[in-house]
Amino acid sequence: MKIAVTYDNGNIFQHFGKTENFKVYETEDQKVVSSEVISSNGKGHGALAGLLKDLGINVLICGGLGGGAQTALAEAGIEVCSGASGDADQAVESYLKGELVSAGTNCDHHHGEGHSCGSHEEGHSCGSHEEGHSCGDHEEEHSCGGCSGCGSQPSITGKNVGKTCRTHYRGTFNDGTQFDSSYDRGEPLEFTCGVGQMIKGFDAAVADMEVGEIRDVHLMPEEAYGMPNPDAIFTVEIAQLPGSEDLTVGQQVYLSNQYGQPFPVKVTAKDEKNITLDANHEMAGKELNFRIELVEVK
Repeated sequence: MKIAVTYDNGNIFQHFGKTENFKVYETEDQKVVSSEVISSNGKGHGALAGLLKDLGINVLICGGLGGGAQTALAEAGIEVCSGASGDADQAVESYLKGELVSAGTNCDHHHGEGHSCGSHEEGHSCGSHEEGHSCGDHEEEHSCGGCSGCGSQPSITGKNVGKTCRTHYRGTFNDGTQFDSSYDRGEPLEFTCGVGQMIKGFDAAVADMEVGEIRDVHLMPEEAYGMPNPDAIFTVEIAQLPGSEDLTVGQQVYLSNQYGQPFPVKVTAKDEKNITLDANHEMAGKELNFRIELVEVK
């Protein structure tokens, strides 16, 4: 199966008709076996659907797209998962795990159509979810990610601020357990330093590093994903959240807030009538350690 993602500097580009690049993933047995970035050559949404069809794409993961694009993609036989944002690789992994569902009604590869409890991704969270519960602030699902949708960006200073930085890193908890590593993926992480794409402590460390430098940093929760917010745990009736009847405790899915922005939640409890969801980031309250290697600044 081939999956295409609207792509810009590691993240999902939000406007399908204006995307300049797609990242195309070859998958086998629910795993990515290869990927490459392909230029769209500045084509409009109708031509983009044809381009994806010519590439043999089965699934498109994207941000927003209009009715014309949806029609063109449907005619091309391409399944669409819209409403996604954040890290492209993470979105594909979530799709393959059956945890990514569309903001629309097209992403039925794993979940069936019409679920209102789904849509990828992280970060955008400064509202309340559709039932009116306050969901607090959330961070990007990627372990190094920051809240990119909240408008309150950390104040970071340094010579690399505003520049595109590529870093290798290894993240560990205080007991030495590794939770993430770009070395294991074989590709540096690329981001714009100091604009809120990363957690504050990671951003601050990279801001004044030299290319080739390796730095070890220990981050308290306030410099990482913050402390858990009890207001971000809420219970709703299953009947009021279509699709939630199929969820299980421990599963991560995505809700849309009142502005239509998706954010991740984890199922923490469920009975015949109600389901309890936790919108806190899984790293909230944790001290994190990073070994960061600055590979390139451009």
